Amino acid sequence: MVKFLGVSVLAGALAAGLVIPFAGFAGSSTSGVAGSVQDLPVELQTVPLQIRSRILASDGSLIATLYEQNRMPVPLSQVSPIMRKAIIAIEDDRFYQHGALDAKGTLRAMVRNQSEGAVQQGGSSITQQFVKLSLIAKAKTEAEREQATAVTYERKLTELRYAIGVEDQYSKDEILEKYLNLVNFGDGAYGVQAAAQHYFRTSAKNLTLAQAAMLAGVVKNPTGYDPTNDLKRSRERRDVVLRRMAELQVITPKQAAAAIKTQIDLSKLRKVPNGCASSNYPFYCEYAVSKLLENPALGATVKDRDHYLKTGGLTIRTSLDPRIQAAAQASIRSHTKTTDTAVAAITIVQPGSGLVKAMVQSRPYGIGKNQTSYNYNVEKSYDGGYGGFQNGSTMKAFTIAGALEKGLPMNYKINSPSPIDLSGKKFSTCKGTTEDPDYTPKNSTKSGYLTMLEAARNSTNTYFLQLSQRTGLCAPATIAAKLGMYNAQTLGPLDQVVSFTLGVGYTTPLMLSNAYASFAARGKYCAPLVVTSVLDKAGRAIKTPGVNCKQAIRQDVADGVNRVLSAVMEPGGTGGRLNFGRWDLAGKTGTIQDNRAVWFAGYAPNLAAAAVVADATLPYTNLMYRHTLDGEDISDPTGSGTAGPLWKSAMEGALKGLPLRRFAAPTARMVNGTPAQQKAQAEQDKKYELSKKPKKPPVKPGTPPVVPPPVMPPVIPPPPVMPPPVKPPTKPTAQR
Repeated sequence: MVKFLGVSVLAGALAAGLVIPFAGFAGSSTSGVAGSVQDLPVELQTVPLQIRSRILASDGSLIATLYEQNRMPVPLSQVSPIMRKAIIAIEDDRFYQHGALDAKGTLRAMVRNQSEGAVQQGGSSITQQFVKLSLIAKAKTEAEREQATAVTYERKLTELRYAIGVEDQYSKDEILEKYLNLVNFGDGAYGVQAAAQHYFRTSAKNLTLAQAAMLAGVVKNPTGYDPTNDLKRSRERRDVVLRRMAELQVITPKQAAAAIKTQIDLSKLRKVPNGCASSNYPFYCEYAVSKLLENPALGATVKDRDHYLKTGGLTIRTSLDPRIQAAAQASIRSHTKTTDTAVAAITIVQPGSGLVKAMVQSRPYGIGKNQTSYNYNVEKSYDGGYGGFQNGSTMKAFTIAGALEKGLPMNYKINSPSPIDLSGKKFSTCKGTTEDPDYTPKNSTKSGYLTMLEAARNSTNTYFLQLSQRTGLCAPATIAAKLGMYNAQTLGPLDQVVSFTLGVGYTTPLMLSNAYASFAARGKYCAPLVVTSVLDKAGRAIKTPGVNCKQAIRQDVADGVNRVLSAVMEPGGTGGRLNFGRWDLAGKTGTIQDNRAVWFAGYAPNLAAAAVVADATLPYTNLMYRHTLDGEDISDPTGSGTAGPLWKSAMEGALKGLPLRRFAAPTARMVNGTPAQQKAQAEQDKKYELSKKPKKPPVKPGTPPVVPPPVMPPVIPPPPVMPPPVKPPTKPTAQR
């Protein structure tokens, strides 16, 4: 009776005109069946398995995992035999005996479905389940997903058609391997390896009987039998699997009883963090992802690249150095608090390679109070890029480079009073001239007749404004652009305005540290690099931008800049308190208008860093008014006193263990100039000295000359007449 009902149900389901010899499906081979099935697909076109990708630090440690499905495929040889037996016992115990269709299971399901009037029982073989899961994975639209999961005979027949091709195309072991790596094991774990790691912190090859039975039980209903959702129901389902295994004599009744007594232990449950938000380095991670999304080798569109990043099983190596990152983070912890109203950020770059070794900031990642999703270290090139701050006098380094490149020596002197009047002064640019007649700049430090070295040591504004007027703005602006400086807000070039040398453009710690790294590398500019390599799931390299360096300015010019900025770190210099150890150090302070941001950027031959403390909340206000750093009011914000300590402690830690290196000495000509320049300078010095002497008042026209009175001979008085000597009294006189 059962056979009759089953055949009649099957015949009814095939009433559309398909003629499928039932005996062929029931056999162990489907090779003879395919030829008698009308219009069947030759083979199932599957999509690659979605595999989680990993972002690694330079030492191979994990920064983040990216995935849409948490999956790590393994070969069948890496799956424990007991796991294979458990899944076969509960899902398809005749898997190795039947072909694409298990006749007994299918007929049993169809009898029940006929009596219920709907599809209530699947009866699918493991091969059919694999087909269904593959079609779901392949679906690109909601309609395709609905079609792949529709509770209809049509869908079951479609699965069966494809199953024939799968059984012809792959061996049973290959099908089982594909199935175990594809199936959902609940709680976001896809594939047996990810499930073993997730629930038990073990590998698929080391699963125990009780663990394997639990995982096999989850497959039927990944949500309902998920132990993190319903532990009792999951255990009951596991015990069903164990009893079925004993019934099939896969395990002994004693083994089943012992496993049934075992509690499901979720104490080792480990969710694999997904995305940069779960990383220990979320800001660095997001910036690295933003650079990956720019790489056309990962896909034609940003959407394609994002999908590939989360499904391609990529291994992404970055330049982040955990030791240097820790040193920078320790500096942030020492000098700031998350509740500060001001924010601080530090980036550290390796000269000569552009490798971004560290990127930290004081406000933690998140959307809660005192948290942010903005990365204060980088440009506004993606959603999380803040877009920088005006960088103040750190821009003077490029004016120094421009002057040296034009042949002005370090000992070039300019009278630099405070204030100076710029009315009528035109500054040449790359495209013409500019002026600002209402601008009356002042010095907050030393004024006077100064050399370039002295002006840098004291950060004398009026010196560098006059220097940039003499060199023209095109020279420093061109050098800045060659060293990677641009407007971090607009991503366009920095404006060539009168106050260019005082840092009115928006720049970032990453941009500035990398530009200063170019001076340390004797003029060799390297594009900043956060992603150093990308490997696909097979270990093949995917094209990605690598180290990209060029000689941007002459070596002797860079050597000169290093010497001038080293003067800043000498006793009496604005960075003198930040010097440490035996290192050759160079740097520059920076403070913007109204103290809304303060900077210190500096470097050794090995590493360069830029630190900023700023107000990052509109409306931006002066840091000395109602702003805190390290929990205390900022009473006197300066580049050296506020941002400098952050730079110093970060660099001290970062440089530990690195070889001691020295800056190359500048040439004598770079210091003193040519003989002609030295002569001209000496003449200018004389004029300056003469100009300091008091001047006689001018004589009005028609005024008779003033005749001085005749000089009379001196009158010599006669010698004084001395009185006769007085004898001392014989008795003492009274005291008054």
